[in-house]
Amino acid sequence: MSQIRRRSLIKAGGVLAGAMSIGGLAATASASGSVFAHGIASGDPNPDGVVLWTRVTPEPDALPGSGLGAACAVDWEVAADEGFANVVARGSLITGARRDHTVKVDVAGLPAGQWLWYRFRALGEVSRTGRTRTAPAADAALQRLRFGVVSCSNWQAGHFAAYRHLAARGDLDAVLHLGDYLYEYAPGEYQARDVVVRPHDPPVEMTDLGHYRRRHAQYKTDPDLADLHASVPFVVTWDDHESANDAWSGGAENHTEGAEGSWADRRAASQRAYAEWMPVRYEPGGVLHRRLRFGALAELSMLDLRSYRSQQVATPLDPGIGDPARTITGDEQMRWLTDGLANSTAQWKLIGNPVMIAPVRFPSTLSIEERRAIGELTGTPEVEGLPYNVDQWDGYTADRDEVLGVLHERGITDTVFLTGDIHSAWAAELPFSPATYPLDRNSVGTELVCTSVTSDNLDDILRVPPRTASPAVESAIRANNPHVKHLDFDSHGFSVLDVTAERVQMDWFALEDRTQPSTGAQRTVSFEVPAGSQQVHQVSEGIR
Repeated sequence: MSQIRRRSLIKAGGVLAGAMSIGGLAATASASGSVFAHGIASGDPNPDGVVLWTRVTPEPDALPGSGLGAACAVDWEVAADEGFANVVARGSLITGARRDHTVKVDVAGLPAGQWLWYRFRALGEVSRTGRTRTAPAADAALQRLRFGVVSCSNWQAGHFAAYRHLAARGDLDAVLHLGDYLYEYAPGEYQARDVVVRPHDPPVEMTDLGHYRRRHAQYKTDPDLADLHASVPFVVTWDDHESANDAWSGGAENHTEGAEGSWADRRAASQRAYAEWMPVRYEPGGVLHRRLRFGALAELSMLDLRSYRSQQVATPLDPGIGDPARTITGDEQMRWLTDGLANSTAQWKLIGNPVMIAPVRFPSTLSIEERRAIGELTGTPEVEGLPYNVDQWDGYTADRDEVLGVLHERGITDTVFLTGDIHSAWAAELPFSPATYPLDRNSVGTELVCTSVTSDNLDDILRVPPRTASPAVESAIRANNPHVKHLDFDSHGFSVLDVTAERVQMDWFALEDRTQPSTGAQRTVSFEVPAGSQQVHQVSEGIR
């Protein structure tokens, strides 16, 4: 999502796994020394496996992105108990500078639906112990499923207290990170109300492989993010800032061809660093979109809406918005998505969706300042004085019509889009025919949007206290978009999604002060989607 316009400024390796037997890890070895300075993580849980991740520093000058440091052996093990008395899998591998000394192991043969513990050993040091969970068997009857949901975590705009609160819960099966896990900007380019809370490293905009590796490494040193990664598996996808603002298949708003090299080289660098540094079943040259099954209760489809998309149109008056030749998903991913929806045997079809799919028409009653602020928030042009978000599905209406058409024509129920990107909380229905809604309340799905972890939102852009200017703007947008049932333009924080056979419920939590690492968080609102309804309703009680 666009937060800053460049023109307004002055300005791998494969997944590795080993089957070699290793001895028990020495209990007296350090679990917090210099070798494992970037923590540990797990992700992409399957019924029989999970991805494990770490990074080793074999010598002091083998810093991330440096290309320095000798290759070294890394041992790993997974146990059914925290004391590692019952080890269920172990192995060894070699990592080196070629993959920035990162380690990613796709462990298979694990028991389904169980909490497990894991750790690594290298150069005489033992990592901290991590906890992860495999998915239940594909046909398992689950009573409930619970996810943390986050997006848009800008290091420069604050501390990641949202991750601390999620880690402290202890009741999550996984965390969904819906994009903008990190940001590409240099210090002074995008932060908290123009104040750099903590500066990015390297102190330049990321453009090459070394930059991307160093930035990933910096984010992994955040203590709250490290604790969350060590406590629960992540399921991630990227949006634009993992590469550059408003990225599309052939370029990005925040990329100058020539001066910053070719877009193909920059994108390849960002994707390689992402593959190296994230606990995800993705390697450069492969596909990021994938589907995870959680028993008979839910199926989660994670989308990639940057790699294949056509360039954004310059204005919503451009007829290209509805051109079937333009795409946000790409043809192959669209077939994968619609076939998956049509053929799913899971009750709930959850879709990890980096940018909003619900149509949004901005009202003409907003002030000039409010229009400009929304334009900056959504990163979209103003047409006849009104902002319009052409970076979301609103700019690719043929693709949206195809997805919603499949839901309508096939009578598919219980589809919920889980979305990030826009730094605000939304609960919306997805009308098959927006022009006749709500007289014809034919909703074919729902969308729940999480706030940013730290990135600026409307009150920050307007430079006003929270809940002063935004409520009037939110009311005007809801009046102009009756399918939008909730909107909060001011909060930073996280969400928790609870899934049962009877309903899906999301609770939104707001941080008191994103610039303070010890800040508290409070639940602000809860909405549910009753099974079979394709509608959202506010509920008074939070998830228990």
